[in-house]
Amino acid sequence: MTDVLRRGRASLAFGFFAQGVAFALLVTRIPAMQDRYGVSDALLPVFLAAVPILAGVGSVRTEQLVKRIRPSRLLRWSQPVVLLALLGVGAGDRLVVLMVALAAFGLAVGALDASMNMLGVSLQRAYGRSIMLSFHAVYSLGGIVGASLAWVGAHWELALWVSYLPVVVLLPAALVGSRWYVDGEPAPAADGQGGTGGGSVVFRMLLPLCLVMTFAYIGDSTVSNWSAKYLKDVLGSSEQLSTVPYNVYMVTTLAGRAIGDFGVRRFGAVAVVRVGSLLAAAGFAVVSVAPGAWVGMLGFTLLGLGLCVLVPQTFAAAGRLFPGASDAAVARLNIFNYVGFLIGSPLVGALGDAWSYRGAMLVPMVLVLATLVYARSFEAGSDRYGDEHERPHTADVGRGSNGL
Repeated sequence: MTDVLRRGRASLAFGFFAQGVAFALLVTRIPAMQDRYGVSDALLPVFLAAVPILAGVGSVRTEQLVKRIRPSRLLRWSQPVVLLALLGVGAGDRLVVLMVALAAFGLAVGALDASMNMLGVSLQRAYGRSIMLSFHAVYSLGGIVGASLAWVGAHWELALWVSYLPVVVLLPAALVGSRWYVDGEPAPAADGQGGTGGGSVVFRMLLPLCLVMTFAYIGDSTVSNWSAKYLKDVLGSSEQLSTVPYNVYMVTTLAGRAIGDFGVRRFGAVAVVRVGSLLAAAGFAVVSVAPGAWVGMLGFTLLGLGLCVLVPQTFAAAGRLFPGASDAAVARLNIFNYVGFLIGSPLVGALGDAWSYRGAMLVPMVLVLATLVYARSFEAGSDRYGDEHERPHTADVGRGSNGL
C-alpha cells in the first residue's frame, strides 16, 4: 500500500470528521439561531427545508462539474465554504444574513457530500477492500464532538458565534489536509455490469439504491427529529432523559460503522445490509411498542446499529455498479440523501398528529424492511471487493490533488 493512498485516506477521513462537526453544530443550535434572528415558528420550517433542497441542487451541479473538475478540487473548496457559511450564521444579526449564509451552506454542502463520497468510493476501489464505513464512522465521531460542543454552548448560554469558534480551527486544518486528497481513475466498465455503457449512469439501474438511500434517511431523520419528543410525550420520560436517545443513537452508529468494514470483508455487503435492515426494523418495532423510556432507548440503540451501515454501503454499491461512471452515480445518488431528510420528519409528524406517534414509527419500519427487497443490488461485481473475497492491494488511484 503506497504512502499516497495512506495520506489520501487520512486526509479524507479528516474531511468527513470536519463535516460531521459542522453539521452537528448547525442542527443542534437551531433554537439559539431562531432566537438570534427572531425567526418565527411558522417561518423556521421554511429555513430548515431550504438547506436540503439547495444541497440537492448542489449535488446535481456536482455531477456536471466533475466532468471537468476533479472531485478533490471540488472538495478542497466546498468544505471551506461550508465552514465559512457556518461562521456567517453565527456572526450575523439580520435575517438577510441568515438567508445568505444558509443558502451558501446548502449549496456547498451538496457539493461537499457528493465529492467526499466520490473520493471514498475511489479509494475503496484502490484499496481493494471495504473501507467506506470507516469514513462514515469518522463522520459520526465528528457529529458527537459537534453535538457535545453545542451542548457546552447551550449549557453556558454562550453566544452563537462563540459556539461556532471551533470552525476557526477546523478551517485551516481542512485546507492543509486537502493537499493530500487523492483522485481515482474511473475503472473500465466490465462486461455484464448492467449495460453501463462504459461511462454512463442508467437511472433505472440506480433506482433501487436511490430508494434504499431515501428509506435510510427517513429512518435517520425520524430519530434525529422525534426521539426526544417521543420519549417525553409518549413514553413519559423526564426532559433530561429525553435527550439521551439521540446520543445513544449516535454512539451506536459510530460503533457499528467502526466495525462494519470487517463485517463486509468477512460476510459480504449483501449480508451486512440485510442484517442492518433487520436490526433497524426491530428497533422501530421496539420503539413503537415500548412500555417505558428504558425500553424505548433499547429500540433507539438497535436503530443506530442497523441504520449505520446502509448509507455507506449504498454509496459503495453505486461505485461498483457503475465502475466507469462512479462519480456521476454517487452525485446522483446523493440527492436522495436530502429527499429522505425532507420526507422523514414531516411524514412522522403528520402521522403522529393524525393517528398516533406509536403508529407513525411503524412507517419507517416498513420502509427500512423494504431494503431487503433491494439487497441484491449490493452484490459485488467482477472485481469482488466488498464481498467475501478481497482483491490484492492495488494503486489504481491516479494522482493526488496537489498534482492538479
